[in-house]
Amino acid sequence: MKKWYVLKAIKVVLFVAAAVLVFGYVVMSLWNWLVPALFSGPVIGWWQAIGLLVLSKILFGGMRGGRGHWGHRGGWYWRKRMEEKMAAMTPEEREKFRQQCYGSMGWRHWEKKAGAEPSETN
Repeated sequence: MKKWYVLKAIKVVLFVAAAVLVFGYVVMSLWNWLVPALFSGPVIGWWQAIGLLVLSKILFGGMRGGRGHWGHRGGWYWRKRMEEKMAAMTPEEREKFRQQCYGSMGWRHWEKKAGAEPSETN
């Protein structure tokens, strides 16, 4: 495994951990500010706030896992439209689009799927 993948994985793990910490703190703060004053409810801790986040995800976000939700809105539809647009392009337009995506966003998978060598320009 390349060093770049390890660093990216560490960044993702740190970002997720920071997001959980922040969202848990925000939910706990809002709950403790509003619920006891408005409804005479209990004060909750950070772990209970995380539990509320998970419960709300289950109740309101569903339990979709994997790629099953992509077909509902956006994902597969978007992919199909992009494939249709790419098929309608001339080979020169397609190559220009790939170069723009590779240069501006670093999409190396375009060249892997196309079977071409990585470009010399980037």
